[in-house]
Amino acid sequence: MLRKKTQKDGMSKYNENEYISLSALQHMLFCERQCALIHIEQLWVENKFTAEGRVMHERVDRGDHGNRGKTRVEYSLPLKSRLLGITGKADVVEFNLQKGSKKQWIPFPLEYKRGKPKQNPADKVQLCAQALCLEEMLNLRLEKGALFYGKTRRRQSVVFDDKLRQLTIETAKKIHVMIDSGITPAPHYEKKCDTCSFLNLCLPKAIEKSRKVSAWLERIVHKELS
Repeated sequence: MLRKKTQKDGMSKYNENEYISLSALQHMLFCERQCALIHIEQLWVENKFTAEGRVMHERVDRGDHGNRGKTRVEYSLPLKSRLLGITGKADVVEFNLQKGSKKQWIPFPLEYKRGKPKQNPADKVQLCAQALCLEEMLNLRLEKGALFYGKTRRRQSVVFDDKLRQLTIETAKKIHVMIDSGITPAPHYEKKCDTCSFLNLCLPKAIEKSRKVSAWLERIVHKELS
């Protein structure tokens, strides 16, 4: 697929038909093969964990809004970024009235997750991508947001520092390249595969074993012929 991007201020911009889902960034950092199965091959498999996550998001994604004093709350807020070529919805965005101002509302993205905080930066990158969309749409800079985990029932504050921003940008670019290639990466078994809804479709252990056997046979044949 040949991309046709517009140029402005030295920055490439994606057309809307090239946008990828915000959730793809989380998928990519969890597993590149899973990301490709979902966003290239258009497959989806649900298990206990994805079902719990879906129900949690359905409770949050009401698509309405509310007011709590100096805080306005928007649910299922549509987001997009032409610079990153991403689109999606924020679970919740709290707009807080800036101190000393009667009109300046500062957005604070809040993403809901079913589990608990992780070492993997996937959730933080997905939240940062939402922040980058808001920055582009509203022409401002956000300092932080939060992740709310269902198991701990607590918010985890996330600072949008330069390192996280760069990882988010690089991840989005990497997904675009992968989707352009149309190639689904080969499986590689890790412990996290056991909880993945794609386990029985991906078959990482079986395919890895098959590749090893094929490689062993090739070495035997090559040795006998040489």
